[in-house]
Amino acid sequence: MDDEGQQPEYEVGTGMLCVFGRQLKLFRDRAGMDRAKLGSLTGYSASTIASFEQGRRIPPPKFIDQADEVLDGGGVLSAGKEEVARAQYPAFFRDAARLEAEAVVLHVYATQAVPGLLQSEEYARAVFAMWRPQLDEVVIEQRLAARLARQGILDRRPVPHLSFVVEEAVLLRPLGGAVVWRGQLERLLLIEEKRNVEIQVMPLSRQEHAGLAGPFTLMEMKDGRRITYAEVQGDSRVHTERERVRELERTYGTLRAQAHTPAESRALIERLLGER
Repeated sequence: MDDEGQQPEYEVGTGMLCVFGRQLKLFRDRAGMDRAKLGSLTGYSASTIASFEQGRRIPPPKFIDQADEVLDGGGVLSAGKEEVARAQYPAFFRDAARLEAEAVVLHVYATQAVPGLLQSEEYARAVFAMWRPQLDEVVIEQRLAARLARQGILDRRPVPHLSFVVEEAVLLRPLGGAVVWRGQLERLLLIEEKRNVEIQVMPLSRQEHAGLAGPFTLMEMKDGRRITYAEVQGDSRVHTERERVRELERTYGTLRAQAHTPAESRALIERLLGER
């Protein structure tokens, strides 16, 4: 998806972040205001304002609206709010994050790690720390904040329907260590209690398996559009062509039939917690 159409890079210090930073500095200079003054009016330090202007930190939406108002930006700064927010995500995931936030139905098949929407903060931090090539600490913190913000979909109103099929091997892999692993399993049990969320585990013992081609996500939008997203090694694709989406819908249906039921999956997770 993101790599289709050559999406621009918005990594720290480049692209949209630098454009926004230059705009912010121009409006601040025009207003005859130093960084300390702007910071005092918006609740940030002068050094943080400098980081925003230099494209080294991603300004939150609230700050952008405040800056637009106090600097008399006429809506120019606020107009870039969505694009700035997209810089929180790696390039290959930006369009998927936008679609995910608007979906009314979401189905996720996961094979390598617990799906991001279900991850605990500690587990997510461990995942980003293991990324190769290694991520800078500031990037890890930005992506962690973005991942936790995505999880707002779990409590969004109107309530979306969310289902997950997760490979049992994912639950057996103690990423981040035993304490983080246990915390992650406990979080799965808490989320599974939500009436709009179903979590199923695909057992290792299953002799038939429809998902050997890899992980994917299915999304249904408010207007009825059905979309699928697939990603491997940072290479992502969004498919909107009906036949391709139907193929993966059929695959997901088979996966759900082959996996443990939600009740059986809960019992498996509880058993894992009790064994270690």
